[in-house]
Amino acid sequence: MTSYRMPRERDPVRPEATASVELTVDGERVRALPGQTVAAVLLELGRTTWRTTRGGGRPRGLFCGIGVCFDCLVVVDGVPDVRACQRVVADGNQIRTQHGAELPEVER
Repeated sequence: MTSYRMPRERDPVRPEATASVELTVDGERVRALPGQTVAAVLLELGRTTWRTTRGGGRPRGLFCGIGVCFDCLVVVDGVPDVRACQRVVADGNQIRTQHGAELPEVER
């Protein structure tokens, strides 16, 4: 089993085509399916890490996948510390890699 979305032609459920949402990930415009989490979109893009720790800059990404560990933090629409595994994407979201501890844009 893989953490990446199964290609449509191999999916035994054969999902129908659905509308997509458009968002930006670190400046790159991407499309995602409605209902996907930020973590799912990042994994589909081939990214396994999307934040660094504040003490040492060590890479982190999806670990528990259920919102308990806080390893998958990203910045969404200027708000830091958003758990990528819990946040469902919305059209127009601006998602950015988080480096250490960041302040929200309104507090800068």
